[in-house]
Amino acid sequence: MRTLFDARCPADLMGRFHDLDPGAAPRWGRMTAPQMLAHLSDQMRHTLGDAACAPIRGPLRWPIIRQLVLFWLPWPKGRGKGPPEAFLSKPTVWSVDLQTFAQLVDRFVGQEHRASWPEHALFGPMSGPAWGKFCYRHFDYHLRQFGA
Repeated sequence: MRTLFDARCPADLMGRFHDLDPGAAPRWGRMTAPQMLAHLSDQMRHTLGDAACAPIRGPLRWPIIRQLVLFWLPWPKGRGKGPPEAFLSKPTVWSVDLQTFAQLVDRFVGQEHRASWPEHALFGPMSGPAWGKFCYRHFDYHLRQFGA
């Protein structure tokens, strides 16, 4: 499984983000491309521990369910719901938001050997390797949402 901690993966993903037309129509869901980028930046702030995210109790925190949903099962298109804290930022200027997102990703990649990581609001405790795989899959999911 791909991870942001593989040096090729962040470069590949960021190239896809740079090629994405901010006016592209989504293939599923209601977010615009600028809203999606703001959402991913909010998620990265949570991942880095810069922003708190209240835990949401439920079966996604059970280890077997968490593994299946995070890494094996296809994610629902347009029906998944993240924590409210992952939708706080509003888009500004695409190029500025993209630069902010790239800086957050760079910070994340630089912390590969960090000792402890924040809990995911839905999935609970996650290791650095799990965060790296989740972030890659989450970014790829949204890039495919916009045909990138």
